[in-house]
Amino acid sequence: MPLPPPPPLPSRLPEVGTTIFSVMSALAVRAGAVNLGQGFPDFDCDPRLVALVDEAMRAGHNQYPPMAGLAALREAVAAKTEALAGTRYDSEREVTITAGATQAIFTALLACVHPGDEVVVLEPAYDSYVPGITLAGGRVVRVPLTPGRFRPDFDAIAAALTPRTRAIVVNTPHNPTGTVWTRAEWQRLADLLAPTDVLVIADEVYEHMVFDGGVHGGAAAIPALAARSFVVSSFGKTFHVTGWKVGTVCAPAPLTAEFRKVHQFNVFTVNTPMQHALAAYLADPAPYLGLAGFYQRKRDRFRAGLASTRLRLLPCEGTYFQTVDYRALSDLPEAAFCEWLTTEVGVAAIPISAFYGAPTEQGLARLCFAKRDETLDLALQRLARV
Repeated sequence: MPLPPPPPLPSRLPEVGTTIFSVMSALAVRAGAVNLGQGFPDFDCDPRLVALVDEAMRAGHNQYPPMAGLAALREAVAAKTEALAGTRYDSEREVTITAGATQAIFTALLACVHPGDEVVVLEPAYDSYVPGITLAGGRVVRVPLTPGRFRPDFDAIAAALTPRTRAIVVNTPHNPTGTVWTRAEWQRLADLLAPTDVLVIADEVYEHMVFDGGVHGGAAAIPALAARSFVVSSFGKTFHVTGWKVGTVCAPAPLTAEFRKVHQFNVFTVNTPMQHALAAYLADPAPYLGLAGFYQRKRDRFRAGLASTRLRLLPCEGTYFQTVDYRALSDLPEAAFCEWLTTEVGVAAIPISAFYGAPTEQGLARLCFAKRDETLDLALQRLARV
């Protein structure tokens, strides 16, 4: 006997459907396309890391760890942050292990945003920010990055700040455009926020993918910003294990205390053997210190191949994404172009318009180069034909 219809349930996210990443990945499967849309590697992580997980499981580390995360892992994160950014976080009171960066950002928003508060989001923006703000009862204030260059427009940010502004979300290295904030830009943000109580949610999951000798200091490298920031990072991005969903948040003790109030009820804690493995793996800094060189070689290989196509390359300072301008090839809207590219050319991409709240067409698409060389070469062979 079929169940009767359920009672009506008004949606808390009426404008949210299936993400563009899931849509394009499903289309790529149906079309047999090379999937350069969704941002995940198609190669394995270091076998040593897998062996450390196996070792932890066999050693019996299979029950709940502390709510805030394994002490050894939090200490390793604090030490790494101090070495790279110069700021020392107290591993007991200021570092939390999370179920990935998305949970970290969502929890930070729930911890600090009250109904009616405003949160500034810089567009194009990753798609999890706005739903988190909405579910917290906040009001999204969208500020565009400079068109074409995608640098922060501090005059526009200043104009967006009001007495109701609770926080600003900053993402650098930037998904989807690959730009990286300079230290001078971080300092300008610090100066702008100095007379306010505005908090910063710093999405820095691509922190170790900065190219051409560039440096990612991040919010933690500016003391005035570190004092008001939740700094979010991701082991999944850094160690090619996106499916593990393990991230971190560093924040001053008063902010961390509020963060953990929410964290303990929406997640409580994170996979125990993975935490043991990551703590041991972090003893060797070579894997994350070598990540920029690893991805720069892939970026350069991919860009060299794209140079012979009709796609115009935008600068890629960091991340594992390459933005291309396709207007010499097609006048289709971005979503339609990406669908055509997937079904007719056999390469899946993501429209940059998907990262905006209002319709915004710039003739841009995002391609992911976190792939094996043979995957990139196959995609380039197909793109060379258009």
